[in-house]
Amino acid sequence: MFTHSFDPVLVNFGLIEIRWYSLAYIFGILIGWWYGKKIIIKRFIVEKQTFNLKEFDNLVTYIVFSIILGGRIGYVIFYNLEYFLSNPLEILKIWEGGMSFHGALIGIIIGTYLFCTKKNIKTLFFLDIIACVAPIGIMFGRIANFINGELVGKVTNLSWSVVFPQIDMLPRHPSQLYEALLEGLVLFFVVNFFIYKKNYITGTCSFIFLIFYGIFRIFSEIFREPDPQIGYLFDFLSMGALLSLFMILVGLFKLSTLKK
Repeated sequence: MFTHSFDPVLVNFGLIEIRWYSLAYIFGILIGWWYGKKIIIKRFIVEKQTFNLKEFDNLVTYIVFSIILGGRIGYVIFYNLEYFLSNPLEILKIWEGGMSFHGALIGIIIGTYLFCTKKNIKTLFFLDIIACVAPIGIMFGRIANFINGELVGKVTNLSWSVVFPQIDMLPRHPSQLYEALLEGLVLFFVVNFFIYKKNYITGTCSFIFLIFYGIFRIFSEIFREPDPQIGYLFDFLSMGALLSLFMILVGLFKLSTLKK
């Protein structure tokens, strides 16, 4: 058993704080940006095609705003709509926490579509690249969740359980680390296995990402406490699991039509 004692703040300069969660976003985007360009270069060299890498650089700006706007709006709608309708100014207080992965995903899809429509580029081409690099940011984000002592797991007697004193003194599953492993590391290798296959069909990685992220998230939700303001839907499904189920269904449907 391990007692959580991490400080969410890495450095405190008084008026300015550097938090682990902020660094997770920054490094996730920077490393994903770098690796995404590597994928484009390698695949287009193999296919003997040309591509202006600056377009991917320009897309990153769209992605950053899409993550922030989509993640926040998604949290407001999916997780605490009644509260935010009564306190609309609270929506702007992003620094107090409250971001939704599924909202960020929708934001990224919309932002990428708008960018690609403007540039006359296939939307699925860029979404495939994003699907390959997104697990990096997800892994960092889940590790930051663990450091923050948030999104805690259910009570357990397992030897690797963690006590989060800011919650209670009960030993719990480190569900954030389960998600970092599955939604981050494992998903990264799954999606990147497909991107380098011969005769690759554009869109495959995008839909593979939807399917496997959904599966891993639903599995992880088994060990994670549901959001207190929502609890379980239909007495057994968390909001995260329900949204992930939709991801799986959409991914399976689109992947089957893609092959046809």
